[in-house]
Parts: sequence; C-alpha cells; structure tokens
Amino acid sequence: MDPRNKSEDDICCAPRAPLNAVRVILLAMVPSSPFSAFTVLAVVLLAGGPGGIGFGQPAAAQATALSKEQAAAVAAYDKALREFKEILTQRRAQIDGKKKLPNLPGQAVYLARLKVMSTYKDLTDAVPSRIGRLNKFGVPPAYFEADIEPLIEEYAALFKIMQAPPADAQASDSPFKDVADLGRVIARARGLDAATVDAASRISLGLFFAETNGNQNIGNARSNTYKGSMQAGVAEDANGRRAWAALLPRIAALDPAVAARDDKETARVGSGDQRFNHWTAVRNGLMHGHADLFAQIPAIMKMLPDQIDQMKLFQLIQIIPTPTRNALASGNFAAYRISDPRIMGYLRNNSIFTFGKADRARTSATFREILDAMWLFTDKFERARTRFEEIKAQEKG
Repeated sequence: MDPRNKSEDDICCAPRAPLNAVRVILLAMVPSSPFSAFTVLAVVLLAGGPGGIGFGQPAAAQATALSKEQAAAVAAYDKALREFKEILTQRRAQIDGKKKLPNLPGQAVYLARLKVMSTYKDLTDAVPSRIGRLNKFGVPPAYFEADIEPLIEEYAALFKIMQAPPADAQASDSPFKDVADLGRVIARARGLDAATVDAASRISLGLFFAETNGNQNIGNARSNTYKGSMQAGVAEDANGRRAWAALLPRIAALDPAVAARDDKETARVGSGDQRFNHWTAVRNGLMHGHADLFAQIPAIMKMLPDQIDQMKLFQLIQIIPTPTRNALASGNFAAYRISDPRIMGYLRNNSIFTFGKADRARTSATFREILDAMWLFTDKFERARTRFEEIKAQEKG
C-alpha cells in the first residue's frame, strides 16, 4: 500500500492518505499541486463581514418553511462556508505579513474546502431547489455553489504560494513534452506497439496533471514526504531511479537523443534531490509506479475504451495500488469490489466518495463505481489529453 497526501486538491489536486493521516494532500488546485483540475483564474475578493470574504446574505436568511432536517443542512453549510472564509483570510494574512506558517499549512485549508463541498451536497440533497447554476470549475452543481467561485480562486492562489518550487529546483523549458517523451520511450523499451506507445505517453501526461495539475517541481503544502513533479517520496524516487538505470541501455539503443538528454539532466542535478529536477522526477516516478503496467495497456484499452477511464485506472495505482492491481488480475475489473474501510478511507482522501452523507456512508464500491466517482479528475485528464494531441501535432508538423 502506498497511501499519501497530494500537493493540492482535487478541484485542483489530490492526496492519498486518510483525512486524519499524519502523512498528508488532494487536489491543490492545483494539488492538482496545485489542485486545479482547472485553470486558476484571477483572485476576486468580495467585501464581506468579519470573515473577510463574503457573498451577500446567508442562505439561512432566505429560507422559509424548512423542515428541521433542512434547516440543519442549511446551518451546517453556512457554518462550513464561514469557517472556509476564515481559514482563507487567516492564511492570506500570514503569507502577506511574512509570518511563519504552521506545519502542513495547506491541510486546514484543504479540509475546510472539503467540508464546504460535503455540507453543500447534504444541503442540496435535503433542499433540491438549492442546486444552482453551472460553475467555471466543471463541478456538478449539486456539489458546489457557483457563487463561491472567488473563494476557490483564492484557495488555488494560496496553494500556489505554499507549494512553490524550492529555489534550487531545476525546471524544464518543455515540461509537457518531457513527460510525453519519457512515457513513450519507456513503452518502446518494453517492446510495445505504436498504439500502446501513444497510450502510455498520454497516460503519463494524465498522471502529471493528476499529481500536480501540470506544475513542475512543486512542493506539498499537505505533506512533508511527497514532493516534485510526480509527488514522490524519497524511497519511491530511489526505486524508480534504479529501475530506470536497468532499462537505460535498451533506451539508449532505441533513442540516443533521450539518452543524451538523460545524461545531461542527471549531471545537472548531481548529488541533489532528483525529485526537484523535472526530467529525473518524472522519469523516476513513472518507473517506480507505472512502467511495469505499460505491457497491460492493450488489455486495459480493450477493457476500458474511454481514454479518461484509462487515466483514472493508472491514477488509482497511485492512490490504492494493491487493490487496483488485484482488480486487474481478477478477470473482471469493473465488478471487483472494495470493502476494506482503510481502502475506502484512502479513496475519500482523494475526493472519491467524499462529499455528502450518502457517499460517506458507503462501506464498499466496485471499481466501475470508483471510476465514475472520480469526476474531479476528469478536467485534469481532459487537459492532459489536449496537451498530448498538441505535442503529436507539433511533432508531425
């Protein structure tokens, strides 16, 4: 098992350990790090009350003739929203005032955002008329009130600051192409056909967006363990490095240009942390967790024709690796059922079955249900697929 917390959060990024785990994140809208499976827009702060950021009258003031259950749902959402505004305002003041931040400064912010979405889903379940208009983040309206979009923009902006790359990070001028090239050459070195090589390249980009929202070399505001372009721990990075070294002779024979680039980047990072060189971080991350499954991509493509589902499956290797591999080996992936409370906790910490009492009450789920519940990842994977097609078009051009 490889539980972890991601750099950002699902609306923006996604974590891996249970919500109360010491090893901490999810989507920094980054997460995506930055959690956003969505593009971070300009921060819009609206004048509010003591909480600092406001949006008009509380919903409770507008409600009439509510049942006891409905009134409780309204009150719970108003409280969660108030607390979310307060932690955003507090963290912004600390950052702007150059004050020392607490350990894992993104965790309280992240949990407050989860609570807002969860209590809103409870509210819309109790009062369906509260389901509002579509929002710019692509979140189903039953889970998210479009009026609080500016709060999510501020949330993303804070994570961007808290997860900024360290000063000595070694960036790439072509971060997306690097990921695509590494996925492709690993698949080629495994002897896979052209269609599988393309799928491996696209899936690799999907993982980069899921882990960091497409941001290279980021830190992690919710974990002291997982860092860099693939949000790897030290042991994972070292394991991937060893696996790459074993495959490198084959890669050098197939693509001398990639081997030369690898020599250059390895020399550039020297004895430093390879997680903060984009090339080596992606290389090691793919080799640690995913390269051994590339040979199964043809069967996965047949089993899951939808490319987004394919990327979701590989992301589940990040979140719940052992159950996902067991499901693949079962002969009926979609129907394979998870019932372990610990595994369900890992899923919830990655915004899967997280929002609303009905989802939180679940004690089991099939992998088909899990894939369907990964809707906060969809935007990230769509953007990864678009990037992949752009890279392919540029190469043909």
